[in-house]
Amino acid sequence: MTTEHAPLVAALRELRARTGLSLAALAERTAYSKSSWERYLNGRALPPRQAVVDLCRVADEPEGRLTALWEIAEAQWSARGAASAAPAPTPRPPAARPAPDPVRPHGRRGRLMVVLTSAYVLLAGGIALAHFLLPGRGTADDEPLSAPVPHSTGPQCRGAACEGLDPIRLICGINPDTLTTYRTATGAHVELRHSRKCGASWARAWGTAIGDRVEVEAGGPAHEVRVANRDDTETYVYTGMAAARPGSTVRACFSPASPEGERECVEARVGAPASPQ
Repeated sequence: MTTEHAPLVAALRELRARTGLSLAALAERTAYSKSSWERYLNGRALPPRQAVVDLCRVADEPEGRLTALWEIAEAQWSARGAASAAPAPTPRPPAARPAPDPVRPHGRRGRLMVVLTSAYVLLAGGIALAHFLLPGRGTADDEPLSAPVPHSTGPQCRGAACEGLDPIRLICGINPDTLTTYRTATGAHVELRHSRKCGASWARAWGTAIGDRVEVEAGGPAHEVRVANRDDTETYVYTGMAAARPGSTVRACFSPASPEGERECVEARVGAPASPQ
């Protein structure tokens, strides 16, 4: 398993675990066989992009981040394949003209690879990226999966030190508690999450529209995120973190872009059952 491939494998495993499906059941719901899924989830083969999309569909998960991970893995996978297939160079005198430039990304796909790779480096901090992007769940494997995926050492902040910071980059998004999930009048979902290790909470949203805003607070400063573009509407958006101790109340509010829409809020108590308002 390659460095670029590992985050995708981890994400696929997490997503498959969320479905609770066996590999045989997953094969029945997609166009890919049980043995194919076993190879994909073990990291022995790069899945087709459509297999990633199909798993997102089965799990009712936005496909944006998973397909971004696939693009990164596929680009590096293809580049290595081309390099390994190339014959060894034969020693010769200097050529009369310069050798061709190395293969460079070009066009829309090339630019996308540059953007995705940059985002990967910034967000990943290592190959634990996939663990940050998906809700923490127990493994529901009924077949053993090999090649465990390495992960980062642990959260990079705690309590007040996390205030306003990105839960993904600070590694607080590994196995968080979901305090509550709320569906708004526009169909968007707002979820309150809490990291016990970081002592902080945040809100994430999906199914949003450009211009929607989500904010979170836990008795201190409010932290807001705005849905800025189409890419944001196709995946999750996250607020910054709010320091939250056990027993404290965390509040998230959703403000739709439409001027006719109304602001909606939901509250949850850390370590206690949630109560939408």
